[in-house]
Amino acid sequence: MADLQPHIIELATANLPAHDRIAAWREYLCRAMFKVDVEPVRDVALQARFRSLSLPGLHLMDAASSPATILRGALHVADGNDDVVVVINRAGAARVTSHGREQDLGVGEAIILSGGESAAFNRMSHGHSISLRMPRALFEATVFAADDALMRVIPAQSAALRLLVHYVCWLMHGDELLEPGLPGLSVQHVRSLLALALAPAREFGETASTRSVRAARLRAAKSHIARHCGLRSISLENVATTLNVTPRYIQRLFEAAGTTFTAFLTVQRLAQAHRMLCSPTSQHLTVSSIAYEAGFGDLSHFNRCFRRHYGLTPREVRGDRAMPVVLP
Repeated sequence: MADLQPHIIELATANLPAHDRIAAWREYLCRAMFKVDVEPVRDVALQARFRSLSLPGLHLMDAASSPATILRGALHVADGNDDVVVVINRAGAARVTSHGREQDLGVGEAIILSGGESAAFNRMSHGHSISLRMPRALFEATVFAADDALMRVIPAQSAALRLLVHYVCWLMHGDELLEPGLPGLSVQHVRSLLALALAPAREFGETASTRSVRAARLRAAKSHIARHCGLRSISLENVATTLNVTPRYIQRLFEAAGTTFTAFLTVQRLAQAHRMLCSPTSQHLTVSSIAYEAGFGDLSHFNRCFRRHYGLTPREVRGDRAMPVVLP
């Protein structure tokens, strides 16, 4: 991130040798640059192009392709990259699978993904998308906790989203960024527009200080839960006591973020169990032992929650058959 000069890379399948086009595209673009894989639709020749712009703390990509699935699976996720990815579907039919959910993405709509989670971006017809990727810490400093935003759809009617698209296109295809100081300023603009696109309308009536206090307390609550999720004794009441607020206040913080205390706690416990299932140091433990150590008191409940969230059973994950995931 020390180099503040923008870097632009362009590549198209039309410029690659026909006999090994797919292999070259996978090796260079997917595996080397973005740690993903691509599966073209059978009997359809892969046609794709992309233009990539790297700025300090922000990566932009303008891409188009024939029908295909872009995957970021368990082996890719192991690289530890948990950047937040915003995908804006500009043309064509697309379906996104991640975070235990599946979502069709209409033209003009955007969705939030995490590089730290398995995902699949299914391009079902020839289409075009714009992607923004930024470190999780920068996203959370501008907006809110990334986990609250995952798989959230920003409607095509959002004026802030449309302005963001116009601004990103200008950045991707103009030469103004060669001017000193503009790359860093442009990153701030993109982050501000994204915050406006994601912010619930009711937040505009609050003062900045009120939002900051609530955001800080929510982060503190989530941090406490994440650290102690393996304890079966953790509860709404003891988290509230730790933060010196009422249980109802904690409930309202989670509700404003579009979730609940219980749902967030369950996701943290599932994530801890998933990490243990994938870790070689936990191979001697049974699935039930891992479930209990992650904070679950009932094995059947754990299995149901795990499959609903990850789309696979705990035993399938342990067998390295984890669901593939995407970074368009």
